[in-house]
Amino acid sequence: MKLNGILPALVTPFDQAGKVDHETLATILEKQLAAGVSGFVPLGSTGEYYALTNDERRQILATVKEVVGNRGTLIAGANGSCTREVLEQIRQTVDAGYTNLLIAPPYYALPSQEELLAHYHTILESFPEINVVLYNYPIRTNVEVGMDVVAALNDHPRVIGIKESSGNLLRAIEIGEHHKGIQLSCGSDDQALDFYLWGASSWICGPANIFPEKVVDFHRKFTSGDIHGAQDVMRNLFPVMANLESGKFVQKVKYGTELSGFKVGNARAPLLPLTDDEKTEFRRVFEACQG
Repeated sequence: MKLNGILPALVTPFDQAGKVDHETLATILEKQLAAGVSGFVPLGSTGEYYALTNDERRQILATVKEVVGNRGTLIAGANGSCTREVLEQIRQTVDAGYTNLLIAPPYYALPSQEELLAHYHTILESFPEINVVLYNYPIRTNVEVGMDVVAALNDHPRVIGIKESSGNLLRAIEIGEHHKGIQLSCGSDDQALDFYLWGASSWICGPANIFPEKVVDFHRKFTSGDIHGAQDVMRNLFPVMANLESGKFVQKVKYGTELSGFKVGNARAPLLPLTDDEKTEFRRVFEACQG
């Protein structure tokens, strides 16, 4: 399986009552498909996976599957704090018709690298029908998918890629150069151009909720050989990327999605809404890149 193109890390819209807004979710999916994205990643960190009930997760999976059909690659997040919980999440995700899963290290337990590798092997042995995309995001899990784990899984036929969100470009370079059995997918939005230069062919992208046309344009320009054109797109987007990476990422992606025309509600507690000053600053860089 080839990871290719822009795969939005989907936001989860909430209505005024705080419930998942499936109608808005369906509209967002259609807009992003029209912009040319290659697929979607529901139930990730941008989608507030951790703040959803199991029933809400199942309903979101069903909506995405129904709307997208065979029009894009689907990679669902299925995570938890221990192996048992992750296996339960994978079961309901597989039952919803998904075979590609984005799996981060269990948070809070803080497994060693040996224990993390055993965790992934248990998943792969328990579900021979799935493909796994590793998810390295140590700022959220406090556990890194270390290079020994990457090397150990490099030749596994169903470990197809890694979403690298550490912010450490040297890791992306090492994976792209020395672990070619695992496809490199950009998960550090402000480093997308660097990732592509070092071998990434996909971008699992939170900002695609805000301006899907622009990030698709970046991918198309780069893959057609127009490196300077791709650089120009990133130069235009960089102030927004820098603002997103400065803190309150989920809230800012949701606010950016609102500025793009979709009422997606606030992030769920414990995350608080942006202040008026934070909204003003984000709107400033958003409007500047639209010009």
